[in-house]
Amino acid sequence: MSEKSSSSGSDEDVEPESGQHVELGGVLSKWTNYIHGWQDRWVVLKNNTLSYYKSEDEREYGCRGSLCLSKAVITPHEFDECRFDISVNDSVWYLRAEDPEHRLQWIESIELHKAESGYGSETSLRRHGSMLSLTSAASALSATSTSSFKKGHRLREKLAEMETFRDILCRQVDTLQKYFDSCADVVSKDEFQRDRVEEDEEDFPTTARPDGEHNHNNNGSKEKLFPPASPKSTNGIDFKGEAITFKATTAGILSTLSHCIELMVKREDSWQKRVDKELEKRRRVEDAYKSAMNELKKKSHYGGPDYEEGPNSLINEDEFFDAVEAALDRQDKIEEQCQSEKVRIPRLTPVPPGDVYSTIGTHRFATKVEEMVQNHMTYSLQDMGGDANWQLVIEEGEMKVYRREVEENGIVLDPLKATHSVKGVTGHEVCHYFWDTAVRMDWETTIENFNVVETLSDNAVIVYQTHKRVWPASQRDVLYLSAIRKILATNENDPDTWLVCNFSVDHDNALPTNRCVRAKINVAMICQTLVSPPEGDKEISRDNILCKITYVANVNPGGWAPASVLRAVAKREYPKFLKRFTSYVQEKTAGKPILF
Repeated sequence: MSEKSSSSGSDEDVEPESGQHVELGGVLSKWTNYIHGWQDRWVVLKNNTLSYYKSEDEREYGCRGSLCLSKAVITPHEFDECRFDISVNDSVWYLRAEDPEHRLQWIESIELHKAESGYGSETSLRRHGSMLSLTSAASALSATSTSSFKKGHRLREKLAEMETFRDILCRQVDTLQKYFDSCADVVSKDEFQRDRVEEDEEDFPTTARPDGEHNHNNNGSKEKLFPPASPKSTNGIDFKGEAITFKATTAGILSTLSHCIELMVKREDSWQKRVDKELEKRRRVEDAYKSAMNELKKKSHYGGPDYEEGPNSLINEDEFFDAVEAALDRQDKIEEQCQSEKVRIPRLTPVPPGDVYSTIGTHRFATKVEEMVQNHMTYSLQDMGGDANWQLVIEEGEMKVYRREVEENGIVLDPLKATHSVKGVTGHEVCHYFWDTAVRMDWETTIENFNVVETLSDNAVIVYQTHKRVWPASQRDVLYLSAIRKILATNENDPDTWLVCNFSVDHDNALPTNRCVRAKINVAMICQTLVSPPEGDKEISRDNILCKITYVANVNPGGWAPASVLRAVAKREYPKFLKRFTSYVQEKTAGKPILF
């Protein structure tokens, strides 16, 4: 996982500002769909956004998808130590890191981006400041309905009256302040003059003053020559009138405040009812959302990795069976359509002489091949009539399919055995087309990829093949040695017998991968040719030959598919396989010389 600063600037080391982040990039496995499964993608974390590209080299072509992390929920997987899921509403990304340490690094980085860049975080509040609240308030005010405006009209009138009263009161306070200041000046001046007169009388006692400041009344007391100023005489201010007006103004303010409080209480009750209604609506919506999410979790989320085959799969056995059956039905319809449109290309596959197929061989697996051939010739041809362990599960005309139920560590290992009789073909022809890799894809419809890993001899090859996936089951692959052998007769009455055996081996050029579950197989097809004598001197024709086929299969599918599903699929697919293959052989050999 690489890191680099996402902010531009000088080359000096500076502390990044709030809201700036380090860009993170690296390879994560992303679940694409149930066909392609996990695919490596280049994932970039930048500016509170998680984006992914097909590869690092294709970044210039644009991202293939992105998620805003503001409301994202990051969930580490409970069982998979390398996996974590990121969900935003109904969009979910399933991601896997290469190891638990890288998963922890990614989760911590994503949570850090989410915390520092998310709406309502400390960084965003510091970045937006108080203007966010002012803008929100203005938006809320502009979004009010007409009815709300009418209800608040009286309150705004009262608030306007309060503004008017405030202006009047301020002017009256100024006026009264001037009056009080003037009164204080007059009192100070009068006291000063009174002090001077008293000092003069002490120095010059007289009965009368020439300046006329004091007069003696009949009682011999002094009378002040500067009478106190009247209220109106100070700057022409009517103190009594101003006091009355001030009292009226304050009474008006108190009355208006009382009205405002009353209106606000009514408005508060009204808004409280609205809030209660909105809260009730929100509760109902949240309950509905939770209910819908619970229902969604109960249903199989087709395509999601949690619902595919695995030890902790969320899909139950019935849903697993239904999904597999539906997928097989779709494949059958597609195959029918392809068969109707397909024009078979004639393939010239030279057949070596029979003695080539009868040799044991000298390759490194020769001993193992001989052991498998002898075991199948000894046990596979035994009659099952007296063995109660074998159960007849299908009987259609000449074809019978038997099964013996075997489980080991919870894995179904049921051996299957089928017998069939096909007219007009020989055992050599049936085994040749079953073994020949050049025509394998002509009749085998369950294979997705197929290649020969190594050719051991003219009659033995090592083959690797992947089978088409049937969701929710995991995709299977098989690596096996395929050998064809002509069985030498021990006496002249034994029928002409051919055998093809396929059994699992290991090879350095086809190691197991995480994408597929490696299945183990031990399969044999034994074909015996029965010839009825022609009438008279006629030559033997295809009407005189009959091929008796014995097909045995021991398969360990691996994985975690339910036993009931595996048995149901085997019961359904094996008869179809035999019919499809034998019909192909009859079509290929029709009109051609008989190959014994």
